[in-house]
Order: sequence, then C-alpha cells, then structure tokens
Amino acid sequence: MLETATPASASRPAIGRWFRAYAGFVLAYNVAVILWGAYVRATGSGAGCGNHWPLCNGQATPHTPAVATVIEFTHRVSSGLDLLLVAALVAWAFLAFPRRHPVRRGAVLAGIFLVTEALLGASLVLLRHVANNASAARGWSLSIHLVNTLTLVACLTLTAWWAGGKPAIALRGSAAWLAGGSLAAVALLGVSGAITALGDTLYPVRSLAAGWAQDFDPSANIFVRLRVWHPMIAAAVGAWLLYYALSAFRRTPPVRRWAYALIGVLIVQFVAGLTNLLLLAPVWMQIVHLLLGDLLWIVLVLLAAERLAAQASQPVE
Repeated sequence: MLETATPASASRPAIGRWFRAYAGFVLAYNVAVILWGAYVRATGSGAGCGNHWPLCNGQATPHTPAVATVIEFTHRVSSGLDLLLVAALVAWAFLAFPRRHPVRRGAVLAGIFLVTEALLGASLVLLRHVANNASAARGWSLSIHLVNTLTLVACLTLTAWWAGGKPAIALRGSAAWLAGGSLAAVALLGVSGAITALGDTLYPVRSLAAGWAQDFDPSANIFVRLRVWHPMIAAAVGAWLLYYALSAFRRTPPVRRWAYALIGVLIVQFVAGLTNLLLLAPVWMQIVHLLLGDLLWIVLVLLAAERLAAQASQPVE
C-alpha cells in the first residue's frame, strides 16, 4: 500500500527551498552593503555624518546634506536594514528547522557577526578612522573589520548551503587543515588588499612610475610602503588556491564543480587585479575587484564545505 505524505511533511521541502532562497538573498544583500562600504571609503565619505553614531551630524535624518553625507547616510540605512533581514533569517531558521540543525547554528553565528560588524563600523566613525585619517591605528581597525566581514559572509554562505540539505561538516584530518589554511590565506590577502586600496585612496598617483617611486620612498606613509606586498601575496595565495582546487578534481561531483568555479573566479580576479593596477585604481575598478574578491571567498567557503562534508561521509579508519 502506498503511503501519502502529510501536509506538514510535504511542505517541509518547500519551506527549505524558500528559506534557502531567502538566505541567498540576504547573502547577496550583504555583498552589496560591503561594496557600498568600499565606495564610502574610496570616495572619502566616511566622515559624511561627522563623528556622530548612530545619528548623522546629530540628526536622525540629515537636512540639505552634502554628497558625502548622502553616501555615508545611505550606507548606514542599508546596514540598518541588514540587521532586520538577518534577524528575520535567524527567526525563520528556528521556526523551519529542528534543534541542533546546522542551519540554526549558521544563522545565529551570522547574527552575532553582523552585530560585531555594526559595532566595528561604529568604532571607525567614533575613533575617526575615516576620510583622510592615515594613522596606523586605522589600518588595524580596517583589518579587524575586514576579518569580521569575511566571517559574516562565510556564516551566511554556509547557512544557505546547509538549507539545501547539506550535512554538518567534520573539522578533522588533513582536509580541515587544508581548508583552514586556504581560508586564512585568502583573509590575509584580503587584508593586504584593503590596506592597498586605502593607500590608493589617500595617496593617489598619476602614473605607474610615480606609484613605484612612492612605494619605495622611506619617508612615505606605511599604507603606501605596504602596497608593494599585495601583488606578491596575491601571487602566492593564487598559486596555493590553484593547488587546492586541482587537488579536488578526484573528489565527488559537487566538489569538482566548486573547484572549477574557484579556478574560474581566480583567473578573472587576476585579470581584474592587473587591470586595477594599470588603470591606477579608479573607484569603479576597485569596486569590481572587491566584488570578485567576495565571490572568490564565497566559492572557496563552498568548496571547503563540500570537501569536509565528503570526508565526513567516509568511515574513519
């Protein structure tokens, strides 16, 4: 006798699909907020609301604002909306998935890191690590903020991935070390890229020759002298990621697909980085470069998750 599905059991896969689509939307929205934050930095608009937070120049809504104020205030509004979207994600995760489900864990972690993201963003404003501030302290603040941002994106990515029925991952063995090392390497690359972008914003040049001379000037600001390291770090990390992707080709089909995706994004990002250098880092190219960096991070997280999930399904010898 054939069994018929109950309405509750029949609706659960549909709920999972809708949740996964919403989680993907929240992830895409966060990437958009990150890109707009980069635009705030690249245009020097970080002080558009003064050193006031959460108010903007002491007002809830600025009146007859300058362009920099509009740019910064828009970023704050989009970040505030992000808090609501992630709060809804957490609530939905607890309503749609059972106890101890990894989706719940991923959503909660995303909520935690979004709160720390907002606090770190507020500290940048209150400490005046914005606009033309060229202090070493700003570099540290920027680096910590970036690592938190990458962790937030990773949590949102895994939440959507787990919502598709993927199992919890096992952090054991060589696969976990390889995954952790790859993610740490890309995070380091991201920090060097953020420092480079800040140097390009604060100390623009009119030619490659002028930029090269500036990079090796002992009296130049630390952000300028660190710029020369970014291409070398990018080359080393790119070579490692290529190895990491190629080593996954003999794995399961989902692992291979993400390995191919990682190689594809890596090639495009290399071309974008070279273009950004040759064009002397215009704002629009910085945004494109950052977008590809975010995509590279997301694809790497998914490749690592697939490899760890495949390992978890294998018996321990």
